[in-house]
Amino acid sequence: MTTEEVLQTFEANDALLKGHFQLTSGLHSNRYLQCALVLQHPPVAETLCAALAAKAKSDSRIGQIDLVVAPALGGVIVAHEVARALGVRALFTERQEKVMTLRRGFAIKPGERCFVVEDVVTTGGSTREVMDVVTSLGGVAVGAGSLIDRSGGAVDLGVPRHALATLEVPTYQPDDCPMCREGSAAIKPGSRPGGGK
Repeated sequence: MTTEEVLQTFEANDALLKGHFQLTSGLHSNRYLQCALVLQHPPVAETLCAALAAKAKSDSRIGQIDLVVAPALGGVIVAHEVARALGVRALFTERQEKVMTLRRGFAIKPGERCFVVEDVVTTGGSTREVMDVVTSLGGVAVGAGSLIDRSGGAVDLGVPRHALATLEVPTYQPDDCPMCREGSAAIKPGSRPGGGK
């Protein structure tokens, strides 16, 4: 899929919003992506995630992938559909007392090669946390992927990384946000129907 096709898919599902938003990272932005509005349609989710899986599979730097891991909640469907396309297991991590962890009886065997995915990357923080969980359990994080990269390609995770679309969307610290200075209030994720990243 081309970047244009991916963004058209998001726009067709009212998932690429404009306004004044507080992102999961705490940063403010004038654009907001709500992947859940896209991923609620199984055929669309399958198409997008199969395209991401194909990018990972064709990258010789990544090599064999034994399982796909994502942070809950936004990455759960992405992990499941990417794993389906690759023919491997899908796991997700969760925060327990503010620490990312693997729960629900999930296990990573020593040496298992993990592709870490999520819906949207802004700072790469959640992906790094999942990679740390993988490493702490003896797995190997061999690559990372997301449907959308909001960082303009700036995030370096130390492994090969793929996204279906890369956007250069400005983000601001709350105390240096031009929209806040103009008197606009940021909408927080989940504070209205269709919140996102």
